[in-house]
Amino acid sequence: MDSKLVIYNTLTRQKERFEPLHAPNVGMYVCGPTVYGDPHLGHARPAITFDLVFRYLRHLGYKVRYVRNITDVGHLEHDADEGEDKIAKKARLEQLEPMEIAQYYTNRYHAAMDALGCLRPSIEPHATGHIIEQQQLVKQILDNGFAYESNGSIYFDIEAYNRKYHYGILSGRSLENIKDESRELAGVGEKHHQADFALWKKAQPEHIMRWPSPWSDGFPGWHCECTAMGRKYLGEQFDIHGGGMDLVFPHHECEIAQATAAMGHQAVKYWMHNNMITINGQKMGKSLGNFITLEQFFTGQHEKLQKAYSPMTIRFFILSAHYRGTVDFSNDALLAAEKGLEKLSNAISDLSRISAAAQSDADTARIVGSLRQQCYDAMNDDFATPQVISHLFEACTVVNKLTAHQATISAADLKELSDVMHLFAEDILGLSTANAGQSAGGNGAREEAFAKVMDMVLELRAKAKADKDWATSDRIRDELAAAGFEVKDTKDGVTWKLNV
Repeated sequence: MDSKLVIYNTLTRQKERFEPLHAPNVGMYVCGPTVYGDPHLGHARPAITFDLVFRYLRHLGYKVRYVRNITDVGHLEHDADEGEDKIAKKARLEQLEPMEIAQYYTNRYHAAMDALGCLRPSIEPHATGHIIEQQQLVKQILDNGFAYESNGSIYFDIEAYNRKYHYGILSGRSLENIKDESRELAGVGEKHHQADFALWKKAQPEHIMRWPSPWSDGFPGWHCECTAMGRKYLGEQFDIHGGGMDLVFPHHECEIAQATAAMGHQAVKYWMHNNMITINGQKMGKSLGNFITLEQFFTGQHEKLQKAYSPMTIRFFILSAHYRGTVDFSNDALLAAEKGLEKLSNAISDLSRISAAAQSDADTARIVGSLRQQCYDAMNDDFATPQVISHLFEACTVVNKLTAHQATISAADLKELSDVMHLFAEDILGLSTANAGQSAGGNGAREEAFAKVMDMVLELRAKAKADKDWATSDRIRDELAAAGFEVKDTKDGVTWKLNV
């Protein structure tokens, strides 16, 4: 399969032509959530980014196996292998079983991602369901001489690894710099060097989540799960590994080291990383306490929010920036996204009311004729969604001119315009343009009933006009306008929308 798609590879720090290892099959692994709290805007960005990649690769004809993990054990409070397991700590505080915590927040994560229009991955493995695979990985690394046992825990020996390979190849950090940074931490403890990381941790007596192993009753290190599960479901080598930029170091750096130490070669061809969502320039995250949950966005129940924002507004907001650029939260930016989505949704809705002419005028023919290729060119350039949206906005301008009878379009061009706008806005960008402004949990039946009432009111106005009862007709129009409804009389009939 000849693909024109190029992807920025974090590993090589350059854009590369996408050439799958086993086309038309594509293997893609994406780091999923640690399920100990409600999903927030920071979780939405990688989910939407790699949903876009998944959608586009499938559109290009690839058979994609998309694996996204659920971390339900092993993610300690501190990356230096210290502190409590995040889920176990939450369980202790709420006096619940750890798996109750994991299940509850997994369900809430799924509900939020569904609302955002993210397709479910092909496989969604849980760390707790793959303890054996993680133990097998640890044993291989031990047998190959790149790990050591210390008081029942197993640690990756970075110095031994670095003598044969290169630790820091993804992040660009040198081993000396890593060791210098780690000296700030208290004591080496069980490790040969503080920069070494845990492959298996012996559980302390109070630790709830534990499994038997050849070394101790304990639990796997956080980095192990992705290496083990990626290999299980995608093979020893696969195409894409994705996640947030904050995972480049230490998580993904450690994954590369683990895979290479176990198998003698790297597992991933293309490393992709989305940038951060920030608030006042600082990364949004649960650990920093500056996050806004997706439910709060959908309901407007947060002090930093002026109003509620629909899931599709959030999706449009995230896609309006390139996935490798930072996105800083602000109400102004979300309001702009809401207006942009409304503009696109209205244009797509208006397409069905346009009547074809014998031929297109020159300007319409030019824009429609180049629209599809421009959108493909943008997507093929490392998923440049802001450019795709810009091209779709140009198409919206054409639609507006056509509905105002300021331009003409042939039947063939009208079909092409409709096909391209639906394809890129809905199928590829994943925007649901019908009821796009509706908040999560919105009542579809209520919306339908609402529309029927409006149709009835407009029928009464039409009858008043037919009877030349201009006073009643104008009164209905003016009162609707006062209530926020914009009513337009066009050659093809009456249209309305609610300006909120």
